[in-house]
Amino acid sequence: MAKFYVAIPLLFLFFFAHSQNSSKSFTVKYINETIIPDGILDESIWDTADSAKNYHQYFPSDSVMAIKPTEIKMLYNDKTLFIGIRAEADGPNYNTRSLQRDFRGPGIDQITLVFDTFNDGNTAFLFGINPFGVRREGLIANGGLDGRDFTTSWDVKWRGDAKIYDDYFTAEMAIPLTSLKFKEGEVKFRFNSYRLDMQTNERTTWVAIPQNQPIFSLAFMGDMVFEKGLGKSRTPLALIPYINGIAARDYESDQDLSNFKVGADAKVSVGNSLNLDLTVNPDFSTVEVDNFITNLTRFEVALPERRQFFVDNNDLFGNFGGGRDANPFFSRRIGIARDTADNTIENRIIGGLRLSGKLNRNLRLGFLNIQTEEDAANEIPSNNNMMLALQQKMFSRSNLGFFFINRQAIGASDFLPEDEEYNRVVGLDYILASADNSWTGKFYAHKSFQPNDSEGNYSLGFNLGKNTRNFSAIVDVVSIDEEFNSDLGFIRRKDIFKVANILEGRYWPKKGKVNRYQLQLFNVVTWRQNLDFLYSDYDFNLEGTAEFKTLESLQARFQKRFVFLTDEFEPTGKDGAVPLPANTGYHFNGVELEFQSDQRKLFSFGIQPSYGEFFNGERWSVEGQMNMRFQPKVELGLNVQYDHIELPEPFSTTDIWLVSPRATITFSKSVFWSTLVQYSNQRDNLGVNSRLQWRFAPLSDLFLVYNDNYFVNTFMPRSRSINLKLTYWLNI
Repeated sequence: MAKFYVAIPLLFLFFFAHSQNSSKSFTVKYINETIIPDGILDESIWDTADSAKNYHQYFPSDSVMAIKPTEIKMLYNDKTLFIGIRAEADGPNYNTRSLQRDFRGPGIDQITLVFDTFNDGNTAFLFGINPFGVRREGLIANGGLDGRDFTTSWDVKWRGDAKIYDDYFTAEMAIPLTSLKFKEGEVKFRFNSYRLDMQTNERTTWVAIPQNQPIFSLAFMGDMVFEKGLGKSRTPLALIPYINGIAARDYESDQDLSNFKVGADAKVSVGNSLNLDLTVNPDFSTVEVDNFITNLTRFEVALPERRQFFVDNNDLFGNFGGGRDANPFFSRRIGIARDTADNTIENRIIGGLRLSGKLNRNLRLGFLNIQTEEDAANEIPSNNNMMLALQQKMFSRSNLGFFFINRQAIGASDFLPEDEEYNRVVGLDYILASADNSWTGKFYAHKSFQPNDSEGNYSLGFNLGKNTRNFSAIVDVVSIDEEFNSDLGFIRRKDIFKVANILEGRYWPKKGKVNRYQLQLFNVVTWRQNLDFLYSDYDFNLEGTAEFKTLESLQARFQKRFVFLTDEFEPTGKDGAVPLPANTGYHFNGVELEFQSDQRKLFSFGIQPSYGEFFNGERWSVEGQMNMRFQPKVELGLNVQYDHIELPEPFSTTDIWLVSPRATITFSKSVFWSTLVQYSNQRDNLGVNSRLQWRFAPLSDLFLVYNDNYFVNTFMPRSRSINLKLTYWLNI
């Protein structure tokens, strides 16, 4: 087995290509003037600027030029990059979800610009604007391989606006060069742009991208060439203090949790290429609440990180190992813990720092150190949480990464067992990405160390994928020892050897209403290593998809499963229910349909019914989503999931409901109100989260947040809080 894993990275070396060269480029002219970004393009200096134009269609076809022309011009001075945009359209009836910053989702008119400032095809900054002048900014990691590599949680100061005319709109952006990281003296960035035009129903890109690749893929980019080299960054120190008054009560324990908090974050630029983030007594109480999930599995579910402190360069820390099975670092572990009753509670962060970015063109550094507070009443020690990560670019777009994680309890606590004093994990990852993303893959080898436990404890894996226009294939192999442990990671299962395969075929009709037919076979087999390689899980999925040119989609799936329970498992979550017995195998099959309507329309919906066997019984489910826009200021949504599980006596039969209505009102581009109600009888919780936000200055906010939670059956209150929080972004 060891020789097998050693051979895998050597095989990867045969699957890299030369750097991609695009024939597209334009010059960014240096100016001494300053342009006010009002969106009108009435400054005469725009006439002297070179253009990025002649966009290619990405959807519904990737073999023709854009129907509606788009033109981008850029100018810059010592401090700011200025961008002027003209985008033709059928008329002024543009689509938007709201006026709130950081828009995302299909069916929205917009244009987005992607800057690969280090020319490495691995990471990029993203800035976007829509015809209403609503802005967004984001980060792209891992070359933009899929949607998990795209985040709009990152925030930075810049200005922009737009102007709507009869058959086109214009926009202007002013992006401080201090908002971008780059090598001093840099003379070019790799660049691409994509536009969503909902009236013409086309998506277009400046540099052509094939439809089998994401529209934000960093493998397909041109060059923006600066008239003279960029100078040294003069990024100011950003200080972001906050004050938060909380009136709260936990009715279950009859505790008053009211509090007053003061703290601050700071952002310090270290040279042109490194970010230093500092936090003291951070407060995450106004972060958007997590969506409830109906969980019918035996395993924990990972929810996304939304805390701003952890977002910048998060891929440096969070992308080691296998994201689904063996991620050694999961930032949401920091700041939470389990009390003596095994309930998840907040564990206050005293302070911390993150240093991340480029040491040179090819080497990235990530260092994180965070201290949490001791909670003796709940037998939670104070912990120092540290991670060091290095990533070296190799070949055209591949890289080799190393990390070291240390979770160390501080002080000798009477309640802390010796075997929990520390947890350390070290690992090596090689990530393959060819120049055109046709070959992708990863090899990783990780080892953990605990007190009196240093032998074995490995997490090993590799995957390799080939992606062409009409066919793709992936093989994924994972081996995790039973004693492997990463306290700051997300490890769904241990003591497994898993092999997964995906085969996918695509057909693109030249005529008709369907844009793409797709057939996918997904197969996963799992064995338990410490149980003499017990055959424990088998999951076979066959899925057919039709995506229409009018943006509807229809899918049909067949699933065949086998699960051998080595422990008792009660899937319904009912109090007093009899669990399914251990040391028993279950074969069960199911079918599922899914339809998604055209999300360009003011009213859109999706529905997903399914039926099949479930362990030794049956399960009937239906999931639906509805969305209604009264644009540009009001959006209403409703998610509903219903599961009927019927198991034979003496096991349980139950109906599980998850109902989540949501309303968002944007009174202006600076005042937003959103309310989310979540009803889950599986969690025995009815929750209300209502949040009013006033952005009174750039990235400076006043929040008023109301949270209320009730028991479902008795409608008695569980907890209630109201927060008033003020944050201010101050450049010093």
